[in-house]
Amino acid sequence: MTTHQPEPVIFGETHLSIENIVALAKQRASAHLQMDAEYREKIAKGARFLDTLLDKEGVIYGVTTGYGDSCVVAVPLDQVEALPRHLYTFHGCGLGKLLDPEATRAVLAARLQSLCFGVSGVRVELLERLQAFLEHDILPLIPEEGSVGASGDLTPLSYVAATLSGEREVLCKGRQYSALEVHQMLGWTPLTLRPKEALALMNGTAVMTALACLAYSRADYLLQLATRITALNVVALEGNPEHFDQRLFAAKPHPGQMQVAAWLREDLAITGPTPALHRLQDRYSLRCAPHVLGVLADSLGLLRQFIETELNSANDNPLIDAETERVMHGGHFYGGHIAFAMDSLKNLVGNVADLLDRQLALLVDTRYNHGLPSNLSGAPAATAMINHGFKAVQIGASAWTAEALKNTLPASVFSRSTECHNQDKVSMGTIAARDALRSLELTEQVAAATLLAANQGVWLRMRDNSRPLPEPLLNMREQLAADFAPVIEDRALEGELRLCLNRIRDQHWRLYAQ
Repeated sequence: MTTHQPEPVIFGETHLSIENIVALAKQRASAHLQMDAEYREKIAKGARFLDTLLDKEGVIYGVTTGYGDSCVVAVPLDQVEALPRHLYTFHGCGLGKLLDPEATRAVLAARLQSLCFGVSGVRVELLERLQAFLEHDILPLIPEEGSVGASGDLTPLSYVAATLSGEREVLCKGRQYSALEVHQMLGWTPLTLRPKEALALMNGTAVMTALACLAYSRADYLLQLATRITALNVVALEGNPEHFDQRLFAAKPHPGQMQVAAWLREDLAITGPTPALHRLQDRYSLRCAPHVLGVLADSLGLLRQFIETELNSANDNPLIDAETERVMHGGHFYGGHIAFAMDSLKNLVGNVADLLDRQLALLVDTRYNHGLPSNLSGAPAATAMINHGFKAVQIGASAWTAEALKNTLPASVFSRSTECHNQDKVSMGTIAARDALRSLELTEQVAAATLLAANQGVWLRMRDNSRPLPEPLLNMREQLAADFAPVIEDRALEGELRLCLNRIRDQHWRLYAQ
């Protein structure tokens, strides 16, 4: 029996996708470094050029000068070698929770990809050590708070620079070690970072970009899941499937909106006109679901463009052009595109939470659920008065939705002037990305609650009539039945909600072919 090897992701001159970073983060792919001699020479040439400038006593920001507003302070050549260690040392002040292992792998991958463009003035050995950290799953313990998103993710990325140098703490094989211990265990010598290498590692957008890749993947799946939940709720609420008619959407042809409507037609097995129903128009949370979800669907292409361009860029400062022997000082560490993408995603995802929360509110209310029991309780008449089904789940979903909506306030407009007014306009991209992940977490909780309620609603509807379910929804019901039994007598649903959340985050259910 052969062991399946993870697909390789090649770092070098290859354009990487969001999916590549997510695969590495989830350990579904292995990291390899382009190794041909021509590429290695391209990388080495930049580091050599820096050395020649040092020999000529050239002025290079962050190499022969201090950092930030201290760029006017000359660093004598006998102190140049010590400067990189000082940079990652004084930035060792992060606070908050630690990035989880998936996020940390994504950070390592994003930083490696940027440095692989060969204009950061680093050695091949640095790229090899970053790749080895990914290969051996050596994960720096990175506090998630402390970056304003320009000059890049300085403080969180200082933990990458320090651990490559054998300092601070790492997670390896599920245990916490000092970085020095892990180097010794593997027979490695910690790197002594060369001039510009600490700056190249830290002065970039790798943390916000890594988090954005993970957020994008979750939002893409959430779009499909919210569509499937809507289809289940159309059945549970005896909704009018003609709201998703192809001719109707041809009259307002936003592509993403049309795609969501097409998925709903597929789920509801709509191939032509349907028999007249007792209700001409459903409430907006059903009737306008393609219009709400379609905004997210239509925005994903733009968000992908922003994220993948940032991922596949040299985003530190200064850049080193060894071919023309120029040092180019600029501001590529500024994370404005990621900030915009993640602020936008918070808004888009918040609207998904609100949509599903409204659907859940219809399901549990006998004034609007068209004959379903109060709070979706499956209890028999003898105990119906003491059973409350999904009442508290709906309250919880309302709380999670409110928090997701509160979180839609854009982070990017809260730019702060920092570092003696050198960093006087900053992106807040990392805060925006962290916010987006929190919004996704909350919206996935709403989705879990509404999915279990929709499943219960369809079960109740099928119990009371023998109308067959369309095949896509029947398959979904069968998959859900393996984990989630109908709620007949009240039971605490936390465990099932958490299991459902795990299924969502693992993207367990295959939903629509794309």
